[in-house]
Amino acid sequence: MSTEPEPAPEDTAETVEPGPGTPGTADAAGTGGEGGDAAAPAGQVSETEAELAAQRLERERIERRKAERQAPIEAGGKLSGTAADLLAAVRAVEGGEKPAATVFGDPGPARRPAPEPVRPPRPAPAEPSAAPAGPPPETVEAVRRVLAEGGAPEALAPQTAAALGEGAAEALRADPWQLLRVGGVRPEQADGFARALLGAECGPDDERRGRAVTVWLLEQAALAGHTALELARLTATLAQRGVPDPDAAVQSTLAEGEALAFQDALDEPGARPERAEGSGEEGEGADERPVRVLIGLERYALAEESLADGLARLVNAAPKQDGSAADWERAADSAQGSAAELIRAVAGHGLVLHTGGEASLAEPAALLHAAHALGLRAWAAAPGPLGRDRFTALLGSAAAEGPAVVTLAGLLAGAEGPGRDADGAVDLDLLVVLDAPQLDVEAGALLAESLPDGARLVLAGDPAVLGSVGPGRVFADLLAAGVCPQIASRLPDPGPLGELVSGIGIGELGQVEAPGKEVVIVPVREAGEAVHRTVQLVADSVPRAIGVPAEETQVITPGHGGAAGTRALNAALKERLNPGPGRFGGFDPGDRVAYSPAPGRTLPGRVVKADADGLHLSCGGEDVVVPKDRVEGSVRHGWALTAHQAVGGRWPAVVVVLPGDAAQALSRPWVYTAFGRAARHLSVVHGVEQALPHAVAEIPAKPRTTRLPALLAPQVPTAG
Repeated sequence: MSTEPEPAPEDTAETVEPGPGTPGTADAAGTGGEGGDAAAPAGQVSETEAELAAQRLERERIERRKAERQAPIEAGGKLSGTAADLLAAVRAVEGGEKPAATVFGDPGPARRPAPEPVRPPRPAPAEPSAAPAGPPPETVEAVRRVLAEGGAPEALAPQTAAALGEGAAEALRADPWQLLRVGGVRPEQADGFARALLGAECGPDDERRGRAVTVWLLEQAALAGHTALELARLTATLAQRGVPDPDAAVQSTLAEGEALAFQDALDEPGARPERAEGSGEEGEGADERPVRVLIGLERYALAEESLADGLARLVNAAPKQDGSAADWERAADSAQGSAAELIRAVAGHGLVLHTGGEASLAEPAALLHAAHALGLRAWAAAPGPLGRDRFTALLGSAAAEGPAVVTLAGLLAGAEGPGRDADGAVDLDLLVVLDAPQLDVEAGALLAESLPDGARLVLAGDPAVLGSVGPGRVFADLLAAGVCPQIASRLPDPGPLGELVSGIGIGELGQVEAPGKEVVIVPVREAGEAVHRTVQLVADSVPRAIGVPAEETQVITPGHGGAAGTRALNAALKERLNPGPGRFGGFDPGDRVAYSPAPGRTLPGRVVKADADGLHLSCGGEDVVVPKDRVEGSVRHGWALTAHQAVGGRWPAVVVVLPGDAAQALSRPWVYTAFGRAARHLSVVHGVEQALPHAVAEIPAKPRTTRLPALLAPQVPTAG
């Protein structure tokens, strides 16, 4: 690695604030996920329409799922009985007054039989349209009046109306703490709004406040990747938030149906539930299996249950016999190394996991070519258009006649791919999902339920990258569960960049030889200097020394705020690369932007123009019009992104900016993801000193509380 000389310091660093690309925040603009800057194939609906259609299907699926849940559910499912009975039972178990089995029943037996997959009919292709429309103006105006009366910012009116739906003003007046359903609003702000509206009636022990804060905490947990929270952790956090009776708040939330409670067996052989001193004989309950009690929002709970059922169906069913065993074996023999192993695994299994870095994508490509030659209807799907086009290029010219690559949202919405058969299933035999760590439980559930019986599913990705923006850890949970074959690629990523990133993946930040300046370290002392050097690298040094123009260089930094976050970096880069007055919400024609059509989806693009209709963008060849009232919440400048926004993409050159105040935001997955976005050249603007090697060596991915392994265990035996 080469090092550039240190320039003079300029400014001091400020604290990096968590940004929209970081799980745990609620900013809609540019929330994590894979970006894309590739044109959609002709005749397809826009990425925005595909995403919205997929979300509609997901909502419909959840409603159908809710309608099915009439019978009591056994172990691993929703607890029956009143909320009060539940809380009493939970406390009895936690206190050792009763063994778990006497309260909840035996957690060991399998859950109720999985229902047949609920598959939506193939949707009619939608006409390309502008960005999604907001709530009716009259609803927004009514909400605006209530907000003004309570002293809340009137600018929150569109978001509040969208979050609360029809009758939003009346709902807000009846329960002011409903303001917490708006992203970015915190309990203390909602408390002030409630005091202004309710006066003397407002108090910390208000049942409405307890419910709202409980739901808010569960939403915050979902933003951090959890599908549920352990009851003890939830009640402790409620107490920290000033809820006088956390148990009553959870009880009320469950009684109103705003959350669900679950108990899952813990896989700890020989363990026993804790017992209060003197609660019984020494051996009583010795054979009881411990359980954990979880509280979760309904949408994620049902999605995770649906996902487990769909995956179990794939694992337990024999795949459709397309081609003889000898044909598959010949196809494997024609491949090399772990690609041959992948083909053999797919030949006999409905679900297969494939792990590896960028070079390993050649193996799913070989699988798709082999499957197509055997006559299978084989497709690949990526979370976004950037990954789709990257893999299409890897397939080469054969992609025009052989297996095709689509976006996952487009596939599930029926906007891309083979469409759906008469039963509502996606009409294919083999699907390879790329960048699988980005799959959250809702997208995973819709995917699993959409596959036909006998289909083969391959989930391929790099387990070392940052996880999904949405809740769940589908890929990691499946790897840990061991319910299907797992093929680890033996293809290393080449060159100094591959060596550097591979070392980070195992917790080692080593020196690498970079004779072609593939890796350059730029030391800085403070945030202002970091911004200055970043602009210098993008606009001058990288184009001159590496031959990569500014438009093909991506800047990545930990957060949006602070003196060297995306906001400050984008402002400085705009001033250098595309100066202008920013007449339309701070944007000018030619500005590089990151557009978020929906939470978790980031599309890089450029501003074309602005008029009375809104801000006109070109996102990978797709024309998008963002209404003026949605620009602030869904469009950011895009010269600099967070790592969560950049995950899934790769650029010829990447500049990673690490100001001193970013130290606490770093982790091994963050560094691995950010550094791994570079294909030819990586510059690191380095101001965190020893925090960087410490993060790589000592700070793994944050744990996420999920239920998928427990839901799969009684349905699927572990793979031998």
